[in-house]
Amino acid sequence: MENKIIKAVYFIGAGGIGMSAIARYFIKKGMVVAGYDKTPSTLTRQLEREGMLIHYEENVDEIPFVCQQKESCLVVYTPAIPESHKELQYFRKNGFDIQKRAQVLGTLTRQHKGLCVAGTHGKTTTSTMCAHIMHQSHLDCNAFLGGISKNYGTNYILSDSDFVVIEADEFDRSFHWLSPYMTVITSTDPDHLDIYGTKEAYLESFRHYTELIQPDGALIIHRDLEMQEALPESVRRYDYALTEGDFHAENIRIENGEITFDFVSPIESVSDIQLGQPVPINIENGIAAMAMAQLAGCTANELRIGMKTYDGVERRFDFKIKTPQLVFLSDYAHHPKEILQSARSIRELYKDRKITAIFQPHLYTRTRDFYQDFADALSLLDEVILTEIYPAREKPIEGVTSQLIYDRLRPGIEKSLICKDDVLQLVKHRAFDVLIVLGAGDLDNMVPQMTQILKEKLNTQQA
Repeated sequence: MENKIIKAVYFIGAGGIGMSAIARYFIKKGMVVAGYDKTPSTLTRQLEREGMLIHYEENVDEIPFVCQQKESCLVVYTPAIPESHKELQYFRKNGFDIQKRAQVLGTLTRQHKGLCVAGTHGKTTTSTMCAHIMHQSHLDCNAFLGGISKNYGTNYILSDSDFVVIEADEFDRSFHWLSPYMTVITSTDPDHLDIYGTKEAYLESFRHYTELIQPDGALIIHRDLEMQEALPESVRRYDYALTEGDFHAENIRIENGEITFDFVSPIESVSDIQLGQPVPINIENGIAAMAMAQLAGCTANELRIGMKTYDGVERRFDFKIKTPQLVFLSDYAHHPKEILQSARSIRELYKDRKITAIFQPHLYTRTRDFYQDFADALSLLDEVILTEIYPAREKPIEGVTSQLIYDRLRPGIEKSLICKDDVLQLVKHRAFDVLIVLGAGDLDNMVPQMTQILKEKLNTQQA
């Protein structure tokens, strides 16, 4: 990609959140952008409106003519696409330049100063926070994010800045293609064991990632992570945590639904940081985001304004209804530690209210590896409603169902197992106090309908 003239880019798996950000980059560059995805979605329809040519049938004949010219077409695919995919086989057989999404991002980190955020959880929120701080500062930035920023209605920012903010994904070791100028590592709780096999291999992958930081760059790592870094000699190292480390918070105030704290930094401490999205876990995410933005050159006032005006990420602690009678929100949390943090945050915000979660487990392998941890985290809530497992790229595993989690929820908790297709009827006929939808599968597609149902019920009660 760095040495050839690209006129067209073809995406296999066009509708993925990370893929669509890169697609938008090439659309903005004025190239012909086309691709395949399995099913239409809100995101693919938006891409089509922006000028992308997308089809939904695995069919070589649907590939546009301009994308059949191997000398000028780059093919980008996601690791979730199987090697048996007919279109991928066509491009391989005919000698096209085929790159994983992460390879394309890697090129961009070599062409710009890459501000990357890695970690099992927290990386989407932290990278989106950092991108917002940078974009509204005198520095500006490009950004490729793993979620839709509610400030911009997109997962992508394009500018003339030398900085690019990237969410560094450890799935399939994708982040090994990157060359970060600076990186945050938020967490290293083992995940994707279907890829890595062991916790040790997972941690080794993060160690290797730290070797890729550019000379004179920086690592900003959460304190006490179970990993060993291997930094090039000239790379600066900082750590952070909630109330200790090189970067941390002091004087935390949580009052009337607002969160304010003082940001302690070895560069310049900043008082009275107010969270635009007042969720307790965002204090730590904000510390990491501000640390990297400050190291890049953002001023104290730019940090203050950026954090106060940050609106959050769709599906990350995403409030849909927030009234004294009812709270309804959606959260992408799908790893036990993410659910634990989400449960703690919502419990802290709503100490004396009944909290119900509808959880759709994501992947058979993740459920098999962590069912006890899922049960422990969900048991912090008052009621848990489990749907069947969302398989994504996987085939069923005998004996692995949501029942594994259900059976291990704490004694006395209200619990039920239902089919995903019955969720809307359940929401229609049940009363809730605080309701949260958890998971990374397709249950979130029902959230708009659930919101409508719950709003109608509220209106009826108030009439």
